[in-house]
Amino acid sequence: MAKPLTEANFDTIINECIAVRVRLLNRVVTKIFDDSLRPLGVKVSQLNILVAAWKLDVANPQRVCEILHLDPSTLSRNVERMRVSGWLEVVPGDDARQQPFRITTQGKTLLSKAVPAWEKAQARAAKLLGKEVIGSLKKTAKGLGLPG
Repeated sequence: MAKPLTEANFDTIINECIAVRVRLLNRVVTKIFDDSLRPLGVKVSQLNILVAAWKLDVANPQRVCEILHLDPSTLSRNVERMRVSGWLEVVPGDDARQQPFRITTQGKTLLSKAVPAWEKAQARAAKLLGKEVIGSLKKTAKGLGLPG
């Protein structure tokens, strides 16, 4: 049964919606990292894919999606952009639909340059959020079975 529309309903959504708060926080934190990485031409979301590719050697897209909690179309779009930039290369696999990929020498060079920028952004985000919030984020992530 539908609930009658009232200003109080909308005020509650505006002021208390967990999804909105998490999305706003995500945008603020992502901007810190993206601003720091911008001179290198990479976004934090792409950096995470590069790190996964480095760690996995030959990255299976399905596995990367599981690790990073990405939908396949988002990963595919990013892998294509990073392939065009020379950071990743698609490698032959058993299933042509999967298109496994690996990091290139150029991608590894980018990663080595990105680490100091990432560290700077990490410190800035940590200062903004504070130890208590970061501890809560780690605990929540762990409780959800996410890397923490």
